[in-house]
Amino acid sequence: QVQLVESGGGLVQAGGSLRLSCAVSGRTFSWYTMGWFRRAPGKEREFAAAISWSAGSTYYAESVKGRFTISRDNAKNTVYLQMNSLKPEDTAVYYCAARRRPGYGRTAVDYDYWGQGTQVTVSS
Repeated sequence: QVQLVESGGGLVQAGGSLRLSCAVSGRTFSWYTMGWFRRAPGKEREFAAAISWSAGSTYYAESVKGRFTISRDNAKNTVYLQMNSLKPEDTAVYYCAARRRPGYGRTAVDYDYWGQGTQVTVSS
């Protein structure tokens, strides 16, 4: 059984920064492509970023490119999302996800395991 636990969310002013963490337990973490998704109030869950198992490849949604950075530490079984220059429209519940198949995806069905989410609120 694979478990994902997010942390690091909170309330921040526009222009500020937060770093989210996702600790993964269970099967070999380093095999998985890891992703971050978010769901804003009244909206569908959307892709934010993903990182390959080797950290050699990263992928971002256009809305966060240049402001967010995804990284991973396979020795610590943890993936991170550094969020800078936050905007009120970044307010959402952020979810960590793991994909056990080769490649990566930008939709929820492309991932096999999910965390419970952590709330990020950006005030104007």
